[in-house]
Amino acid sequence: MYTTTARVVKPKLSLSISAAQNVPRPSLSLKSPSALPRTPVSPISAASPTSKRFSSLQVPSYAYTNSCSSKSILKKQPSSRAGSVDKRIQFKGTPTVHCVTPIENPDEYYGKHMKMSREERRWSVRHDDTSVAIVEKTKKVSGSAAKIHFLENVTADTRAHRGIHPIIALESHQDNLATLVQKALNYLPESKTSDGLKLADGTRRRLPDFISATRGPGMRSNLSVGLDTGKALSVAWQIPMVGVHHMQAHLLTPGLVTCLENESKAGPPATVPEFPFLSILVSGGHTTLVQSKDLTDHKILATSEDIAIGEALDKSARDIIPDSLLREAKSTMYGKNLEQFVFPNGKADFADYSPPDTRGQEITKRVSDWGWSLTTPFANTRMMQFSFSSISSMVGKIVRRGGTNIKMSHAERVDLGREAMRVCFEHLASRTVIALETLRPYNTGKNEIRTLVVSGGVAANQFLMKVLTSFLEVRGFGNINIVAPPPYLCTDNAAMIGWAGIEMFEAGFRSDLSCRPLRKWTLDPQADDGGILGPGGWIRE
Repeated sequence: MYTTTARVVKPKLSLSISAAQNVPRPSLSLKSPSALPRTPVSPISAASPTSKRFSSLQVPSYAYTNSCSSKSILKKQPSSRAGSVDKRIQFKGTPTVHCVTPIENPDEYYGKHMKMSREERRWSVRHDDTSVAIVEKTKKVSGSAAKIHFLENVTADTRAHRGIHPIIALESHQDNLATLVQKALNYLPESKTSDGLKLADGTRRRLPDFISATRGPGMRSNLSVGLDTGKALSVAWQIPMVGVHHMQAHLLTPGLVTCLENESKAGPPATVPEFPFLSILVSGGHTTLVQSKDLTDHKILATSEDIAIGEALDKSARDIIPDSLLREAKSTMYGKNLEQFVFPNGKADFADYSPPDTRGQEITKRVSDWGWSLTTPFANTRMMQFSFSSISSMVGKIVRRGGTNIKMSHAERVDLGREAMRVCFEHLASRTVIALETLRPYNTGKNEIRTLVVSGGVAANQFLMKVLTSFLEVRGFGNINIVAPPPYLCTDNAAMIGWAGIEMFEAGFRSDLSCRPLRKWTLDPQADDGGILGPGGWIRE
């Protein structure tokens, strides 16, 4: 017998051919030695006892008959040979094969799970910073204070890709996280008793009260490195762990900043921003306007329908900044490089900025001395949504309008970069003003909004702060206090994760060691997944 095995993706098919001479019409049989793949099918009958836990798949399978001998298959015979037989394969029938596959999570399989938004997809690819911090919150007579004993970041070097590369970022986490933890142990406060953690040099350090680790949202493989390390330390030191929502940490960062200031000054304590307040989260991965009502209740007022503001600035920077300067860049934070390129003298270069006094002035197109203009997204609507992809696209077209970007002068590049930033930031400010106008009837008593928190990597842009401050002033919201963390706390860092963990820990929340990283995780408790407290794995004490 001759046996040939043909490999297909799934299922694997074995082809057996009988070579017995006394069988003039051998049969070919197709057999599936393994289970067929799970495949979505049409709705299953509700009467079926397995309709809730199993899917049914009907796959046509054919029994073939071969009208020639086995030798004629192995060696082709000339067609002109007298008495040649018909070699066509003929169907004898079409029997049905039933495949039953168990489903572990029928709710997710049958479509009750929440579709991942554009915003969440962008979050899932931006995990290039490995960071470890030791944060301590203390109580003083005048109020709360905080101290950062240790904070160090390692950013994956993805300059060759001119942007974030998930695999390189993952390998950077694996290479650097344990080393950073080892280094951080030496900065733990010394233990005044014989208890605590004994280091290799013989000194004893205070054990942390708990471990904080980012749980989501984002790419699960990257998140798992930090979350699993946190679980290991939690077990080894027998202390609790808190899995932190990354975006919640950005929202709470101003509280950390205030407590850090209270630690270093002797006068009256600064006031931590009180709920409710508005927040603008702006970075390369997200652009979101949030109304924060309490620690775990955050309502999304507006988000980007396409790319984030940081990504738009990065793309614009790669078009505007000459290649020679891009090659010399020390990081992939191209938006920051663009700010330095177009505002080399810092605040002095935009001191004369004047915001549009009215909505009419805001939507008026400005034509530059070079003949081009950038259109403000949603200029003629009050839609509570952001959009930035058109801005970076228009910048690219302007730069390449002559077929190459070498011909553009330095002065024109600077003007284009400034205009791109102005349009992006005024679009951001415009939606913020619309939100404040909408909330104004409810803005009384305990519901009064007094603070606008600006956080995320783009919050470090000084021109953005100038635009927001000026915009709110001329539109009648000069009483709103704009709070932004210092640049080193604007970007992703472990200190903000530690502070968010402290806030959740003090509120009685812990994470079970069975908790998993979350690819998608909203802030809003009204969302399908229940917001921050929606996913399983929380323990309330």
